Amino acid sequence: MSLQIPHHGKANGNTGATKAVILVGGASRGTRFRPLSLDVPKPLFDVAGHPIIWHCLTAISKVPSIHEVYLIGYYEEHVFRDFIKDSSSEFPDLSIKYLREYQALGTAGGLYHFRDAILKGRPENIFVLNSDVCCSFPLNEMLQLTQERRAEAVILGTRVSEDAASNFGCIVSDSHTRRVLHYVEKPESYISNLINCGVYLFRADVLFPSIRTAIQRRADRPRLGSYRSSENLASSYMFDEEDSQKNEVIRLEQDILGEMADTNLFFVYETKDFWRQIKTAGSAIPANALYLQKAQQSGSSELSAPSANIKGPVFIHPTANVHPTAVLGPNVSIGPRVTIGPGVRIKESIVLEDAEVKHDACILYSIIGWGSRVGAWARVEGTPTPVTSHNTSIIKNGVKVQAITILGKECGVGDEVRVQNCICLPFKDLKRDVSNEVIM
Repeated sequence: MSLQIPHHGKANGNTGATKAVILVGGASRGTRFRPLSLDVPKPLFDVAGHPIIWHCLTAISKVPSIHEVYLIGYYEEHVFRDFIKDSSSEFPDLSIKYLREYQALGTAGGLYHFRDAILKGRPENIFVLNSDVCCSFPLNEMLQLTQERRAEAVILGTRVSEDAASNFGCIVSDSHTRRVLHYVEKPESYISNLINCGVYLFRADVLFPSIRTAIQRRADRPRLGSYRSSENLASSYMFDEEDSQKNEVIRLEQDILGEMADTNLFFVYETKDFWRQIKTAGSAIPANALYLQKAQQSGSSELSAPSANIKGPVFIHPTANVHPTAVLGPNVSIGPRVTIGPGVRIKESIVLEDAEVKHDACILYSIIGWGSRVGAWARVEGTPTPVTSHNTSIIKNGVKVQAITILGKECGVGDEVRVQNCICLPFKDLKRDVSNEVIM
């Protein structure tokens, strides 16, 4: 391990230094984010005018003790090259590097695989953020709780409805001390409505030994092989290499957090602010709304000034061309080089770069893909879901459909055509009304 490597300079040498890791996943996942992930990796998808991971970096940049950020995933290196270049100039105090896994190692396996790089310069604490969550990332508050309680780990938690809780990791905590007493990933029966937000702070000298223990536990567990016939028994001792690979898929949620709850120094910081997971493509719409509202509250200069035709919060890229008679908002993001014609109405939607919306079209609760065209007097609409809901699917005629309508890349919607609650794969032309369908 590179714990002993001396390091100089502001970036690492200071005691009490903190590093941050953003887990970005990889190409074989993200199927639930289709059709949008067919053209851009989910962490780089624009929500409220910026890639999803940009929102994580913005929060990290507000923690004075963090100077190094690692993105860990198994996308090809070139995928994040431009983003890292842009972010390095936007966040000059952060050194941002991408570490590529050779295969999916799990949320803890990836951390362990790159432990030498992460431990270089002896950081005291390590933040670990899942890239697919949307929240205000109260990292400084988590750091403060760590110092107050001398915690070995702090998890960000939030309250959800009791019926939604079992879809997440559930936390049982001492309401007075905030100590985590019990942690179960997606329990079969209700144990708590306090759930894991996918944002963690670990003491560096506790995280890696915990993962090593989990790997050892996995290795020590007897593995039952199944063999087609007795002649294969001879090769039953040839599993070592395959086993060691399986042992490396170690997940924080299933393998580490439950064990940590058995120690006395694992705490939960409960956020009262917004939180959403960005799992499906449709969930980008509530995330877009939440980030735009946060930008509005903080007085961000990026948002368009409210007017008779702009019902904020609305983000319009400087290169977009929006006709002054179009009515936009609330919760709308318009991407680069988008053209919006006269009399258009858009609300609760994302219009991605190079898309064109012809005159008098209406877009509600939808995502319009890159380079797509929406004809005159057309309607592209989804169905509003409750603000408190963590689900973007609804039941229509006894069938589960996405509440948000999504047009993939370069789709066309004809003049006067109505598209409702549909997911449309790239390069499709819709010349007739469609509802509650996946158009392939």
